[in-house]
Amino acid sequence: MTTDEIKILIEAAIEAAQVTVKGDNGMFDTTVVADQFEGLSPVKKQQMVYAAVNEHITSGAIHALSIKAYTPKEWATASKLLIG
Repeated sequence: MTTDEIKILIEAAIEAAQVTVKGDNGMFDTTVVADQFEGLSPVKKQQMVYAAVNEHITSGAIHALSIKAYTPKEWATASKLLIG
């Protein structure tokens, strides 16, 4: 799997999501920002992202996927902390 393929799968599953995927060799990090995450627990947010790519995790095409999932408001705060 490529980063672009994973990005497309997540964007198709989570409407209007802003998705960034990095990595290779089956090990990827993704950041997903979406209004649909509003009011959801961190676990529920991750479950939504996993659902989009689960078939590829099961097949072994994705060996590891680190997920950071934010609402736009959460991302506004988190991105400032990351940039520093």
